[in-house]
Amino acid sequence: MRLPLSRPGLLLLLASLLFAHGAAAREAIDPASCTLRGHKLYGKIQVVNAFPDLKVRVVTAFPQLKVKKVDAFPDRCGEWRYVDSFPDTKIQFVDAFPDLEIEFVTAFPGLK
Repeated sequence: MRLPLSRPGLLLLLASLLFAHGAAAREAIDPASCTLRGHKLYGKIQVVNAFPDLKVRVVTAFPQLKVKKVDAFPDRCGEWRYVDSFPDTKIQFVDAFPDLEIEFVTAFPGLK
C-alpha cells in the first residue's frame, strides 16, 4: 500500500533526510584519533576526481575541521600536506553532499 505525499510533505521528508545525513557525518568523527570513518583527517592528502576516501566541501562558517596546509610533518589534527602519491587519505572537493566540511586557516587547525 502506497501512501500519497503532498508536495509540502515530500519537501519536509527530503529536508529531514538531508539533515540526518549531515548529523550522521558529524557524529562519525572520532576526536581522540582525528579520524572520520577510519580515514585520518591529517597527514598526506591526495586530491582526486574519482573514488575518494572522503568527499569534502570548503565552507567559511561552522566547519567540522579547520585545515592548515603545511610543507612538512603533518602530524597534528587538521594539518594537511598535499601529495601526488602514497597518501594517507584521498579526498574529492564537492559542492553538495559532503562527508566533511572544512575551512582553511593559517593558525590553530583541528576539530571545532
